[in-house]
Amino acid sequence: MKDAVREASAMLRAGEIVALPTETVYGLGADALNPEAVAKVFAAKERPSFDPLIVHIASRGDLKDVAIVPDDIAETVNKLTAEFWPGPLTLILPKHPDVPDLVTSGLPTVAVRQSAHPVFRAVGKELGRPIAAPSANRFGRISPTSASAVMKELEGRIPLIVDAGACSEGVESTIISIEPREGKKPVFRLHRAGPVTKEQLQNFGKVEKFRENKSEAPQAPGQLESHYAPLTPLILLEKPEDFVPEEGKKYGLLSYTGDDDSPYVNLHDWEAIESLSPGSGKLAEAAIRLFFVMRMMDEAGLDAIIVEPVSETGLGVAIMDRLRRASVNFK
Repeated sequence: MKDAVREASAMLRAGEIVALPTETVYGLGADALNPEAVAKVFAAKERPSFDPLIVHIASRGDLKDVAIVPDDIAETVNKLTAEFWPGPLTLILPKHPDVPDLVTSGLPTVAVRQSAHPVFRAVGKELGRPIAAPSANRFGRISPTSASAVMKELEGRIPLIVDAGACSEGVESTIISIEPREGKKPVFRLHRAGPVTKEQLQNFGKVEKFRENKSEAPQAPGQLESHYAPLTPLILLEKPEDFVPEEGKKYGLLSYTGDDDSPYVNLHDWEAIESLSPGSGKLAEAAIRLFFVMRMMDEAGLDAIIVEPVSETGLGVAIMDRLRRASVNFK
């Protein structure tokens, strides 16, 4: 893997783009301070320029190179990064002038985190510069949690994929912005739910969902109404009784546990059934398997994928966020 790290770092230094593993999903990396390299990321993904990227730093000390931390939230930022970095928490902060506007889509803020994946961190350390890295898939499609999934999405569009096995978290990082309050704990605006849960963040401040203005450009990555979607129509079925199959169509079920006594499993003679957490109903396992199983169902030759909801507690909030965005076009 040392050779792969050196090769990836050399390519990034030369202005190329490289697919790299993180603990959440595989990212498509570019030197964050090189606007020409960042432009290649947008082109390979067919990503609109109004959707900002996350900047990844190799160590907490590198934060000063990409963001300016205001004094009134500095203590909170220190507490959060000490607790959750390296890890799947992204902070939205005022951007450093050296960060190109293309990275932040013209916003005065930058989304930044420190990945916990040893390969990604090694590449960043070898490169000596921050890495801008959205998910390594075509825009709006299912996020890749393996190198093979990246190949299916971007083969022929990028020069290198570093294969380090499956990702350990399975859903993208939690994204928050911080609002200070005099004499009180700060407010954390939750822009995207992820592996760092509301319950964990509440130890440090008050968590409130960020209210998106659909008429404005996104203030953070992953905020578009339709996202994470398979090519096969995906329908999130909130209640079993709402399912009305069309004659002659092939339906598959994306089940939570796949239990035989589930009202969803017994609802229809499914063409295929895949489970997020087979038999156990563990949200952590469901999060890890989410995009992998969605991709399997997408390749099963179905007319539609019917999805059973999961409990919206802890990681379930992030899972349901992804499922709702993936299904929005097919309601």
